Amino acid sequence: MAVTSWQIAAMLVSVAALSMLLTWAAIGYARRRQLLDLPGRRRSHRQATPRGGGIGIAVSLILAGLTCWPDPQQALCLAGAIALVGGVGWVDDHRGLAASWRLLAHAVAVALLLVAFGGDFAAHVASWSPGAIDATGALIGLGLAIAVGLWLVWSINLHNFMDGIDGILAMQAVFVFALAVVAFAHAGTARDALASAACLAATCGFLPFNFPRARVFMGDVGSGVLGLLLGLVMLGLSLHPGLAATTGVIAGSAFIIDATCTLVSRILAGRRWYSAHREHLYQWLFRSGFSHARVVAFYMGWNMLIVVPTLLWINRAGGQGSQVPSATALFALGVFTWVCGKQWCLRHAVMETRHEAA
Repeated sequence: MAVTSWQIAAMLVSVAALSMLLTWAAIGYARRRQLLDLPGRRRSHRQATPRGGGIGIAVSLILAGLTCWPDPQQALCLAGAIALVGGVGWVDDHRGLAASWRLLAHAVAVALLLVAFGGDFAAHVASWSPGAIDATGALIGLGLAIAVGLWLVWSINLHNFMDGIDGILAMQAVFVFALAVVAFAHAGTARDALASAACLAATCGFLPFNFPRARVFMGDVGSGVLGLLLGLVMLGLSLHPGLAATTGVIAGSAFIIDATCTLVSRILAGRRWYSAHREHLYQWLFRSGFSHARVVAFYMGWNMLIVVPTLLWINRAGGQGSQVPSATALFALGVFTWVCGKQWCLRHAVMETRHEAA
């Protein structure tokens, strides 16, 4: 039976409303349980703030997937993956959890997604070069699975790293999910467009509590789930035969560039790259005197002024041949911007005169 536009609208409103209601409830729960992020040298806020509000995003999307996803097996695996990533994040928000247990849960969640959607990924790749999968057999399939798995685990952790000031991750998620809705709809993939719209609705339900002034932080339960789903969406954008193969990484380039440049710079400096720190560009911008809202505006400016025109250019009719040079130029510009921005912040930081290295 065909789904009407009214039914789609009702579903999306329900997802947003449930996310909002659960976020509101999570604030009261966090205050009762004293689940508060306290101000400190490694924090970017000045008052105790409840955490764990991202539970609203996770639960609303689990229920939406179980009730609306057309394939029951895929729905169960998707819900299980979200529950695993969100569950370990919820535990970590409460009492802390060893990194090894978190990574194990992330790996199992990704394995569930590979079981559910591996055929779809392989079909997309085969559509680029018919017979490519058959020609090399299991080796290609294994390599593809490993690459997808590593990408999704990295995406979970990348977006967790980038969730450090009011609204930055939620706004980035809104941008990528909204872009995915338009791209998938334009490419004629209604299922993926609807799934992206559900993710957008859940994030919008949470956003008013987190931006422009955070009444609650999403916590690891929210950042992990959004990282997983953003990784899936970016992967879907890049594998879709009707879209340029660099669409996904360009869509998420603001966070990819900041997280990757920060990681590389810490490794080159001989620091413990895996330890907590405040060396992302967005953190340096805040420490240099910019408000949370203004820093978020810088990142959204990159998205609107650089990412959107680039995606329109590489996905124009007959224009996909320019995608690699365009993507290369965009990431080169991003790295240059990151380096210049970091140097500016080092000269103009007003909140502290010396950064304590991890």
